[in-house]
Amino acid sequence: MHGRARRLGSPLVTVLATTTALVAASLAAPAATAATRVAGFHAVFVQDNSTSGNHTVAYHRDDSGQLMQTGSFATGGNGGQLAGSVADHLASQGSLTYDTDHGLLDAVNAGSDTISVFSVRDDQLKLRQVISSGGDFPVSVTVHDDVVYVLNALDGGCIQGYTVEGDHLRKHDDWHRCLGLDPTATPQFTHTPGQVGFTGDGSHLIVSTKAGGNSLDVFGIDPSGAPSDTPEATSLPGTVPFGFVPSGGHGIFLTEAGTNALTTVDIRRDGSASQVAFAATGQQATCWVVAVGDLLYTSNAGSNSVSGFRATDDGPQLTALGYASTDPGAIDAAASEGGRFLYVLTGVNGIVDEFAVDHDGTLTQIGAATIPDGPGSEGIVAF
Repeated sequence: MHGRARRLGSPLVTVLATTTALVAASLAAPAATAATRVAGFHAVFVQDNSTSGNHTVAYHRDDSGQLMQTGSFATGGNGGQLAGSVADHLASQGSLTYDTDHGLLDAVNAGSDTISVFSVRDDQLKLRQVISSGGDFPVSVTVHDDVVYVLNALDGGCIQGYTVEGDHLRKHDDWHRCLGLDPTATPQFTHTPGQVGFTGDGSHLIVSTKAGGNSLDVFGIDPSGAPSDTPEATSLPGTVPFGFVPSGGHGIFLTEAGTNALTTVDIRRDGSASQVAFAATGQQATCWVVAVGDLLYTSNAGSNSVSGFRATDDGPQLTALGYASTDPGAIDAAASEGGRFLYVLTGVNGIVDEFAVDHDGTLTQIGAATIPDGPGSEGIVAF
């Protein structure tokens, strides 16, 4: 580990929007990538995405926030790399997801078109299942209650739905929907879909299409977990929508790689979407976002940095807190339970940068952990 100190700089921009309820509701939402297990026990899991045999690497987190590797667990599949990618081989958010309700960790195997399901006990994993992703090149997986969806990125893109039964997933063939993107569009890493995720209340399932569609595709989800036959697509020309986390029950905080910004988006009952706040990061390749209470942090792969924002109910507004430097290729990030620590996965050299989150939202780097066979890693969760 190394301990160079890095802190967020001075505020860059304050951006006002138009409704109070959306952001106010989001402040009560938990961090999207944080997880809870045994009280007093803390862990971080990272996916190495190796094309010769994918692994989930486990780390114990001590009380100071620093990480110590405790194991490496084969997924039973292979990782993958999209053409043109450098730091982010899957070009997605959410390739590793923790299911808090069931104590399961879901991992995509992009090179094998499968999903691996692990049971979690402290910082140890046990492989329970390897199941078809229902498409080509899975890159993102999400869970709400007993319902799981995976996003497949190639061959035009598709989603596939499952239900959780014990420590396994049951695939529902009739919960498969094609996205209809151009399968020949290049480069792959900018023209494939970026993430699948639920709204906070689970009533809608959202897919960001990046430059392949420059849209948010929103499926209605019925009480059984089945998706609507077709999505409601909201066009966002030139924005390259990428990663998102829930904002309250019906909205999301969304990164736009085309504008290098963090935005707040309202999802209406019919699935249509509208932007209600916009804040530029001043950085390059703003693609990933994680929530820590009322704080939001975007990873900027092109600038090797993380930008911080505070969402408040006074306006509402997104207030920029500046940025902290990272190792090359900042991508996925995860926050610890309680939000004291932030872990930023950097894909070029395969390093997890460890930060303490101060009361004012600034970040202080406290160390870094190297991932075995780490270059090209993608996917991280923490609790």
